Amino acid sequence: MIPNLNIVPFVSVDHMMKLVLKIGVERFLSDLAVYIEEDFRRWPVFDKTPRVASHSADGVIELMPTSDNRNYGFKYVNGHPKNTREGRQTVTAFGVLSDVATGYPVLMTEMTILTALRTAATSAVAAKPLAPRGASCMAIIGNGAQSEFQALAFKALLGIRELRLYDIDPDATAKCARNLAGLGFAITPCRSAQEAVEGAHIITTVTADKQYATILTDNMVGAGVHINAVGGDCPGKTELHRDILLRSDIFVEYPPQTRIEGEIQQLPADHPVTELWQVLTGAAVGRRDARQITLFDSVGFATEDFSALRYVRDQIAGTGLYQELDMLADPDEPRDLFGMLLRAALPTGAAA
Repeated sequence: MIPNLNIVPFVSVDHMMKLVLKIGVERFLSDLAVYIEEDFRRWPVFDKTPRVASHSADGVIELMPTSDNRNYGFKYVNGHPKNTREGRQTVTAFGVLSDVATGYPVLMTEMTILTALRTAATSAVAAKPLAPRGASCMAIIGNGAQSEFQALAFKALLGIRELRLYDIDPDATAKCARNLAGLGFAITPCRSAQEAVEGAHIITTVTADKQYATILTDNMVGAGVHINAVGGDCPGKTELHRDILLRSDIFVEYPPQTRIEGEIQQLPADHPVTELWQVLTGAAVGRRDARQITLFDSVGFATEDFSALRYVRDQIAGTGLYQELDMLADPDEPRDLFGMLLRAALPTGAAA
């Protein structure tokens, strides 16, 4: 991509937006889903660890690293629900992809927009083997920054055409409906979560408050639905009543992380779950029958960010949609880093 390995391509927010629109949002989500599924299918090759998290009363700051022994990737991400009161994003992020053989970074990129895209794509990847056959209607409870991405991913990968929207803030629902207008959905704004789930084949919960919450109660979940639980993603934050979990077949990304951060933090540590990679490789069964309740307890895992970084690296080649960052010192003699520093003080053209 860039001949000088000491120059790192950086994809800014502006460049990311232009890249997504150049490709098309639904096409971007569909193509990204291929990378995500591909990496889940080779799950055993990855280094895996729960994210390194620093929690505070206001939110969390996390590092999410992984490697497949060829490339190494990490994401810096925060989650601060109160930020919206000050006009700031709840979640912001950036990421780096590096070459394992040299340790040199090969990409640095914004990941606030990219995280929203990869989260939605992952939800849809999981739903393909878990959602009821012929699903066409999805309820989205929580109509904030992630909601439109979820809707478009499920449209692109599963053919969802009907949306039932609810948020405790009617302005958020109006915003979501406005943004999705003309994109091929029949949209019904709802006055309660109970109303939103009526007739829905898939229920997506994607709320932001950092607390033990009950967005869905047991009586709201009928047989045969698929629950895409996205909002519970840190200790002390849940969206589903515990009884729903006990009635569901639960699918997760990485159990050691999900048991800390996901809906299943409400359950004993030995409660059975199925890992998504096992379903995608055929080692485990996803949906078995029409009455089964399936639950994807999504907290986000580093391999998904790794997939997103790989995808962006491959897409920016030849587009010019990046900046060249002079991030790595490059002395003429690798052992003479101090000499490089001294030469920087010399007038242009002067001899050392």
